[in-house]
Amino acid sequence: MIYFFSDVHLGFNSPDIERQKENMLFAFLDEISKDAEKIVIVGDFFDYWFDWKRTIPKDYYRTLAKIDELVSKNIEIEYLIGNHDFGHYRFFKEKFGITPIENDIERVYYNKKFYISHGDGKSYNDAGYRFIKRILRNKFNQGVYRLLHPDLSIWLASRSSKESRGWTGGKNYGENDGMRDFAFSKIDEGFDYVIMGHRHKFEYLPHNNGIYINLGDWLALKPHYAKFDGEQLQLLELNLENEEK
Repeated sequence: MIYFFSDVHLGFNSPDIERQKENMLFAFLDEISKDAEKIVIVGDFFDYWFDWKRTIPKDYYRTLAKIDELVSKNIEIEYLIGNHDFGHYRFFKEKFGITPIENDIERVYYNKKFYISHGDGKSYNDAGYRFIKRILRNKFNQGVYRLLHPDLSIWLASRSSKESRGWTGGKNYGENDGMRDFAFSKIDEGFDYVIMGHRHKFEYLPHNNGIYINLGDWLALKPHYAKFDGEQLQLLELNLENEEK
């Protein structure tokens, strides 16, 4: 079984809500680990992330321990970074053997072609973000940023992350949905499934011989996820009756 989820945005909410979100996430991961062959995180797992040679954000220690647990069970994890959690350096590779992926990926699972992307920068009216993305993802610029004290760096990253959500939330992207049109174009190229996140709006849209899924988000604690069993790709609402509050 292959599972997909995105836009958990760990670290965004108040401490009490973050605790609920983490517990919900852990219950979900425990449940799917019973039959998961692979887990694909489709970006913005963290609301902000930056690591240094010897320093990582302490707020995520419980989640990092859970990732280590999954890896120890030999569950393969692929992690696409989004527009909020792009500041990876060495930690995930060195500690978990997971190399965060900066670009869209193409995969074949059980003879079905998947195109997987976080989705940022694919809206039509988003040229400004695409320009900023090139600056933020630049390795030299990230190296300079790492010269700041981690306390200051993490505070700046967290604050800018929250401010950017307010800006993008109020932005008018136009009448046409660039992410949807991009997904449909990939299906027209021959992909069976296109999976994205970023928009915080879960969608299941058949197109010709394929399906586009947007995974939505976890911010309101009403998350969705996708599951592929080798024959059918489903978009499901998380419903764990016994998750810890």
